[in-house]
Amino acid sequence: MGAFDAIRPYDDAEVPAVMDRLLGDRELMRMLAAYRFPRLARWFPGLMQRAVELGLRREARGIECVDTLQHRMEPYLDRLIESSTLQVTYSGMEHLRDGQAYLFLANHRDIVMDPAFVNYALYHAGHPTPRMAIGDNLLQRSFVADLMRLNKCFIVHRSLTGRREKLQAYQTLSAYISHSLAQGESIWIAQAEGRAKDGVDETDPAIIKMVCMSRKGEEFSGLIQSLNLVPVSIAYEWDPCDSMKARELEQKARLGEYRKEPGEDDRSIAKGLTGYKGRVHVAFGEPLQDDYADAKAVARAVDQQVLTHYRLFPSNYLALEQQGDIPADVADWRASFTAAEIAEEEARFNARLAECPVAQRPFWLLQYANPVLSRLRVLAQQ
Repeated sequence: MGAFDAIRPYDDAEVPAVMDRLLGDRELMRMLAAYRFPRLARWFPGLMQRAVELGLRREARGIECVDTLQHRMEPYLDRLIESSTLQVTYSGMEHLRDGQAYLFLANHRDIVMDPAFVNYALYHAGHPTPRMAIGDNLLQRSFVADLMRLNKCFIVHRSLTGRREKLQAYQTLSAYISHSLAQGESIWIAQAEGRAKDGVDETDPAIIKMVCMSRKGEEFSGLIQSLNLVPVSIAYEWDPCDSMKARELEQKARLGEYRKEPGEDDRSIAKGLTGYKGRVHVAFGEPLQDDYADAKAVARAVDQQVLTHYRLFPSNYLALEQQGDIPADVADWRASFTAAEIAEEEARFNARLAECPVAQRPFWLLQYANPVLSRLRVLAQQ
């Protein structure tokens, strides 16, 4: 057994066997049949599951490696993005060199779509897609784990409770990231554990420390420069999961804790995939090449790029206005958009806010207002 077998993505030699296992998974076929044929699957479940399986087996012919799988999946991802967004834009691609491996450290809003949009940008720009970190809390079903690991995901063990077990898991994870970069494979990882449900994007220095764990003894600043660490900022005009996040934040504030319901992560993934996002912008920053004293300094540098490049939309400013006085620095925000854009998004804003329970509305507004405040804070520090 290899040192990273428990967490690494599947390699090309494993693809045919994993594909065959997935196509024989009854739970997966039942779920796909219900999604593809919602009415017929209720009346003829076995027949519809068999139809889905046969269709997928035809699609899977000739898939013998990960690259081929991703090429086959690309049109489906394109259609998914086109059906759930108004516009997708990118910036900063000029900072990336062909043949160079990067550590993409990104803010985190959506479980699946964050890395999907990064993949989409890199793929269409002719760059290899990165290996992506995913928490084991999202891999409770075996077919989900198989699907993710087929698509270049590696596992972050977050469910461990023992201190020694956690330390060993972090050391293995750190070594795997270093190993991947040395092989010329880029990495995508979130700037903090879990999504920023309140809209505050902030890098956890512990992530930086974890990445460096396996390279003790190296000079810190030089180590960071060798990682080719690229901050990535992703902004959604509308978050399909905003109401779910507001509910969680309100319960935490009121009860002091929040316990997820069974299947809640699955619903978040489904809603994030298919829900309306409006405009989406992904900004790739410049690789960190300055001298840094410690992990906190690196985290501040990442935050500065993530927040400076974050694309603000009418939804952000409308939420800030709804909260009360808007800062003078952004009081003229309407001049940045057309009257038609503002009218359309203001109507959508009011409709979505009205659907949110009254007690949860302050937390719903936070998600959209906080990016403006974070941007103002980092600009004031420059």
